[in-house]
Amino acid sequence: MLAALSTDHKIGLGVVGAIFIAFALTSSFLAPRRRADFPGPNGLSVFVIVSFVLFAAMLTAVEVFGAESEPKSAHAGAEAAPVAGTVAVTEREFQIALPSTTLKPGRYTFTVKNAGKLGHDLVFEGPGISGREGTPLIAAGGTAKVTVALAKGAYTLYCSVDGHRQAGMVAKLTVG
Repeated sequence: MLAALSTDHKIGLGVVGAIFIAFALTSSFLAPRRRADFPGPNGLSVFVIVSFVLFAAMLTAVEVFGAESEPKSAHAGAEAAPVAGTVAVTEREFQIALPSTTLKPGRYTFTVKNAGKLGHDLVFEGPGISGREGTPLIAAGGTAKVTVALAKGAYTLYCSVDGHRQAGMVAKLTVG
């Protein structure tokens, strides 16, 4: 994970971590040598408050600096590109029907009709797709739309409902 962080994020996490570690070491090793009763009855509330503030700062730093940032140019270009076309997809037990298995690169809106008796969805795997890209669960007889930016390459479209992909609800799509 550390290698995936940008330099600014590494520095931010390092600074907050160093402050947290310095406080912990100082309060556990150095301060008791100077004052045997550290933090003492009068300083206990201050010590507890400072500990909680530093703990909250560390959690916030991990949340802020540890977040993955998407490359702005690739994401912005995909969002700004006009939709190249609409693709009608029909799903039923246990098949996915596409009008064509080849497309040109671009953004496409897939209109997915569930002609089956069970709930289905349509999920994409392939170049440039990270995470789960697809439709929500579509009830029998329902329709859903999803717009996906497709780059040159091979894609797999499938139903992610348990057991459906294994039962044959898979389609291959070539973009190029």
